[in-house]
Amino acid sequence: MAVLLCLLLVTVLTTRDISASPYSYKTLTLSVPLDHFSYRSNATFDLRYLVNDSHWKPEGPIFFYTGNEGDIEVFAQNTGLMWEIAPDFNAMLVFAEHRYYGKTMPFQNKSYSDAEHLGYLSSTQALADFAYLLDNIQTNIAKNNKNKPVPVIAFGGSYGGMLAAWMRLKYPWVINGAVASSAPIYQFQGLTPCNTYSNLVADVFNVSSKTGECPKNIKRSWAAIRNITTTKEGRDWLTNEWHLCASLNSTEDLSKLNDAVKNIFSVVPMINYPYPTEFLMPVPAHPVREMCAHLDDKKTLDMDLLTAIGKALSVYTNYTGATKCFNVNNTNGNIDGNGWDFQACTEIVMPYCVDNANGIFEPESWDFPKFSNDCIQKFGVSAKREDYAILNYGGKDAEYSNIIFTNGLLDPWSPGGVLNSSSTSVYTIVIPDAAHHLDLRASNPGDPDTVKNARTLIQNILHVWLKSISNNV
Repeated sequence: MAVLLCLLLVTVLTTRDISASPYSYKTLTLSVPLDHFSYRSNATFDLRYLVNDSHWKPEGPIFFYTGNEGDIEVFAQNTGLMWEIAPDFNAMLVFAEHRYYGKTMPFQNKSYSDAEHLGYLSSTQALADFAYLLDNIQTNIAKNNKNKPVPVIAFGGSYGGMLAAWMRLKYPWVINGAVASSAPIYQFQGLTPCNTYSNLVADVFNVSSKTGECPKNIKRSWAAIRNITTTKEGRDWLTNEWHLCASLNSTEDLSKLNDAVKNIFSVVPMINYPYPTEFLMPVPAHPVREMCAHLDDKKTLDMDLLTAIGKALSVYTNYTGATKCFNVNNTNGNIDGNGWDFQACTEIVMPYCVDNANGIFEPESWDFPKFSNDCIQKFGVSAKREDYAILNYGGKDAEYSNIIFTNGLLDPWSPGGVLNSSSTSVYTIVIPDAAHHLDLRASNPGDPDTVKNARTLIQNILHVWLKSISNNV
């Protein structure tokens, strides 16, 4: 790693080997502007990023991960594709942390204290951070590389995939190409129906159920929760049965419980990988199937049904058996839900609804005024307009180039992704039997052939791009 790191004008914090992982990196920081788009302040903060240049050779590319809503080390551990193909390309790996996530807190412990401090959290500011960081890295490389910049390929999954695509769109002179996995850049008002996510969640539970009863039991559970919790005796029973961390004493407690249960059933299909993982929470292989194993018998009594629902939920909340209680206030695991909620309230409004025919959830309409009011209650701010992301990034009118969009059709976000393109420089890879950005993860014996083929295709396309860049220098 010394080839590059000794050149960077940054503070080295530590070198860390990931436990039980072949990946290692150096952790660095760079001082970046708090506000890239105003001249009223010179305030800065430290942006954390990770670097591995053990395979890098001069003129080799930079593979740059556009960090998303969580600790960047978690994403470095769960983006094995970059690590596996780096030797083939003599590539340097850089994982940049998104402002307001992980340890990159512009105002330290005050970063989330109020809207005044939190107001600098946005994708546009984050993209500018990444461009600023890459400019710094390229400047230092150029000192020993005949003043020539090296190619940069952005990688990202989910929101990180959106950022990778938007980085290529907004900063094409900084990013030569992008791999955007499970990136729902069309999951906005008027571009994708608001019921697609909830419907695909229901579809995944349907195909994972051996008897067909699993989704039906989940659908019946919402009424069962209401019935049981009408009395103190019922609330106490459910608190003990589900090992809740706090008693159910108020309407707000019941609302939080309902939201937590719904969130778990919504999230697990995303991480329905064919082998055990710890990306969000420790879960077994095929976690939806494991949840349905507790729900494939018809349950007619509310208590019997909710006992089975509790066991199904524990596949996500306590698979290892080490969790003492079910905390309804934290079901996002390694993802920072609070920061993402702020972004969803302001610039990245993704309409969500449930139609009457949905197999596991009760009907829910999309109500933007109510959504905005909830945001004001929580953060003191709300989106100025529902379609801001479309206005900012172009929606389906944006002209992308040199991007690989990959989507697994078992991923609830896939309907909002780019599934086809008429552009000759935009590649779409659709993987029928894959969940959320499975193709970005490290190779595993449990991977289906379609995922293996997708990774090979990604690698081949990158070779073509980088050869073309080299020939044009």
